[in-house]
Amino acid sequence: MPHINLPNLPGIRGPMAYRPETAKPLNALAEVLLRDDNNTLSRGERELIGTYVSSLNDCFFCQNVHGALAGHYLNYDINAIDAVKKDFPSTAISEKMKALLSIAASVQQGGKFVTRQQIEGARQLGATDREIHDTVLIAAAFCMYNRYVDGLATWAPQDRQFYVDRAPQRAEEGYVGFDLFK
Repeated sequence: MPHINLPNLPGIRGPMAYRPETAKPLNALAEVLLRDDNNTLSRGERELIGTYVSSLNDCFFCQNVHGALAGHYLNYDINAIDAVKKDFPSTAISEKMKALLSIAASVQQGGKFVTRQQIEGARQLGATDREIHDTVLIAAAFCMYNRYVDGLATWAPQDRQFYVDRAPQRAEEGYVGFDLFK
């Protein structure tokens, strides 16, 4: 049960419907970070960063919504996404993505946990400054989004297939201008 009287919508949708004036900039940020096509990281890779950070933060709603989107974009099933969340170094993702997920994990702990060695290692694997920047910002933003969702004790459907089934629609609609009440 949510800590405050929110609209009966799952996850972040309840708080966003409660304060639509704050939803607008939060969704605009997500749109730029996760969907902007002027980026050398794919939409799936960026969603995977958000998924991984959400799993580290134990945010059920966000890790499943964004995991389903990452799976949709990357053509991964839920088991492949779970494997990345559990032990990304042993998965078949690129070495560059592994380096970026390591940076994201450090951001999740706190910004000062990111090391020069991590940054240089990511660069040696082909990561650009923009990719490193966006990884840090996605990780930081997801810490905020996760705390927003869980700090208000929002509810979420527990059937993970729900998120997988809705991923194509979420991918089509994006984060800006979608109907909060759907």
